[in-house]
Amino acid sequence: MLPRLIGTFIVSAALIPAAVPASGAEIRMIASNAVKEPYLELIPQFEKATGHHVAVDWVGTDDAIRRIGGGEVADIVIAPSFAIDALIKQGHLAEGSRLDVAKSIIGVAIRPGAPKPDLSSGEGLKRSLLASKKIIISAGPSGKYLATLFQKMGIADQLKGRITQLASGESPGLALARGEGDIGFTQVSELLAIKGIEFLGPVPGDFQSVTIFSAGLGKGAPQPEAARALLKFVTAPQALPVLKKTGLEPG
Repeated sequence: MLPRLIGTFIVSAALIPAAVPASGAEIRMIASNAVKEPYLELIPQFEKATGHHVAVDWVGTDDAIRRIGGGEVADIVIAPSFAIDALIKQGHLAEGSRLDVAKSIIGVAIRPGAPKPDLSSGEGLKRSLLASKKIIISAGPSGKYLATLFQKMGIADQLKGRITQLASGESPGLALARGEGDIGFTQVSELLAIKGIEFLGPVPGDFQSVTIFSAGLGKGAPQPEAARALLKFVTAPQALPVLKKTGLEPG
């Protein structure tokens, strides 16, 4: 009887992953939707390798600034670099903790069946915008940049009533998929994963804008060492193919 029990114990023990610690840290992260797609792949890999758990709130830039600026504590915050710099200066994130994690460009998508814009040049895009009936832009850095760009292009007044700027965290891609617009603009990484739309490519180079997304450690973060390990993992060379296939470049 005893040998049988011992054998059963050995078999059962073999089913327990030896590499996973008995108890890992709980890392709390507030992160921009721009890095959601690659991190949905990378974070489970990190969790499996370390035994840590990562709880993420995916948000828009304005929401991240409001929440952390209002005193909410997270181990890691990922947002456009200007937002991370401001939160560090205000004392909400740890001094010297900024780490650039990804570069992103603005992409263009349409609802299926909508006229395709001319993306061969800035002038081609300008003509296409003037012919569009409903334009969707985000509340994030891409949307704010485009609102300024339309002013510089001299077409802002002509586009009044045709532009819908979504609330913070809302997806132009999903709005297009719901039929709420003909053409939409946001970070490429936020368009590629949306079904029910047609992704056309980046905004023409002469009108393009690059956003750097950075991470910062929360001041008084509960799990600083585990948070640093996560940031090292998502910026390691093996993370590069995941970033690239989701429309991002390393920071």
